[in-house]
Amino acid sequence: MTPNLIYMINLCISDLVFILFLPIKIIETSTNQWTLPAILCPIYNFFHFSTIYASVCFLTVVSIGRYLGTAFPITYQMYKKPKYSCYVSLALWAFVIFHVSLVFFIETGLNSSAAYFLSTTPNGTECYESFTTEQLKVVVPVRLELSIVLFFLPLSITTFCYIHCLQILMRSQMHVSKKKRAIKVAITTMTLFIACFAPYNISHVIGYATFENIWWRREALLPSTCNAFLDPLVFYFLSSATDKGFLHFWKSLQQKYGSVQRKFSAAFVKDVQKQKPQIFTTSL
Repeated sequence: MTPNLIYMINLCISDLVFILFLPIKIIETSTNQWTLPAILCPIYNFFHFSTIYASVCFLTVVSIGRYLGTAFPITYQMYKKPKYSCYVSLALWAFVIFHVSLVFFIETGLNSSAAYFLSTTPNGTECYESFTTEQLKVVVPVRLELSIVLFFLPLSITTFCYIHCLQILMRSQMHVSKKKRAIKVAITTMTLFIACFAPYNISHVIGYATFENIWWRREALLPSTCNAFLDPLVFYFLSSATDKGFLHFWKSLQQKYGSVQRKFSAAFVKDVQKQKPQIFTTSL
């Protein structure tokens, strides 16, 4: 089991948990208000944001592993052990969960309650959408800090790793096909990283600058939903292991087809040889 595989398993777990809580968001969106029990509002938001930022962290650590494997191959091989990757995964989960929990604790204060996340508007009850001026004084800076620590910093690290990784590969004697695959992996990962997570975190920056709860914040969350479905597919089809798997599968098909074709050809030749004496005697 390789480190990247361990990180990808954790990434898939994060996406799976995210998907499991999507029905709550679907119900809220379809009714255009919060009709579920109040306790589900903070629980949903906790798992929702934890899984989003956990995905960001695991995408980042995968890029770090690729960079270290390219820039320091010998040193990296010495420490490339599954147990270290498990430790890193546990540390990332602990960091994200602790950070999101701390943010919620700061926002709600010592007398935390589910009612803090719910607000009554003319359209009905909303979950973590409408805030008073006093609440915005806490929510806006905390959201900015969350986006900086759990998105913009990982984005900077990921960008650095892939840029330097590609620079090293371009100067190497690696086969052109492998270089193209590495470029595809880097571009695809960065595109997903920015397209899926940037809109929501940019809303935090704009919200801090304008001191308001951005109205398109809910729409900015939609791309993060796509990430849950695209992560496994992209890393599955662009991994070298999959390329080898498809190549092995194709070769096995060719071998099976070739053996079947040879058997049919041999059987056909035997039938023809058997029929030749009969035709000869009949003609006589």
